Amino acid sequence: MNVEKIRSLIRLVEESNIDSLEIRPFLRTAVRITKNRSAAHNGSSPGAPSQIDPMPTNPQPTAPSRLHSPADAPQSHLIPITSPMVGTFYRAPSPGTPAFVEAGQSIKPGDTLCIIEAMKLMNEIESEHSGRIVKVLVDNAQPVEFGQPLFLLDPTPVP
Repeated sequence: MNVEKIRSLIRLVEESNIDSLEIRPFLRTAVRITKNRSAAHNGSSPGAPSQIDPMPTNPQPTAPSRLHSPADAPQSHLIPITSPMVGTFYRAPSPGTPAFVEAGQSIKPGDTLCIIEAMKLMNEIESEHSGRIVKVLVDNAQPVEFGQPLFLLDPTPVP
């Protein structure tokens, strides 16, 4: 998205009564514009510029996964491996073959973790970290959202 499109979105928000505008096209493009409503109550001029908030790098999914409950909340040292796109999650390269990774398995950067199908393209998702997979958070062939946690990784080196 270019700067002129962002400026036009800011003008749209300033001229309207909406509180925010959020756009999330595929492949990591994201924009969130929030109108600063509190400025009018703090004595600021009504024409104060809009505030642009960066998108969170790892937004939480809107609905909790069936495999992840509050009772087994992740420990602080665990790293969530999140989906880089919207699509369908697959644990194995094809039906009837073993999963790329299982809970308890050690991984290193570059290891394939899963496939996410988006717009009929199969995208292999590779690890950026090394460690041990603690938990798989998504069922096979389930839809996933951008930023949704797929795996929990313990980055502690294995002796």
